[in-house]
Amino acid sequence: MNILIDMNLSPDWVAVFERYNIYAVHWSTVGDPREKDSIIMEWARTNRYIVFTHDLDFGSLLAATGVDTPSVIQVRTQDVLPKSIENLVISALNQFESSLETGALVTVDQSQSRVRILPIRRG
Repeated sequence: MNILIDMNLSPDWVAVFERYNIYAVHWSTVGDPREKDSIIMEWARTNRYIVFTHDLDFGSLLAATGVDTPSVIQVRTQDVLPKSIENLVISALNQFESSLETGALVTVDQSQSRVRILPIRRG
């Protein structure tokens, strides 16, 4: 599993994922920090990464485009620092690993984690 950490999350997440033997890169190390979300999504799709973000626009992009990759993990908490939500994120990754490998949108908040299998169909 490879994780691409969006600009709105701390680069400190790289070390967190490494502790769990998950390879991760922060977008600032592979792309222009001012790049559009659609470019980040395309990079993740091409390079087979899962996008990890605090930005709800990625879920909207998945719904609007109807694509089945890349998978996205979006955190919906006020505090997005690893010390506050590390356990929630790692738990969601473990719980939904097989779905993330094939294409999913996973939403993580303080009370629960949810998964939607891609592509997201409008209904």
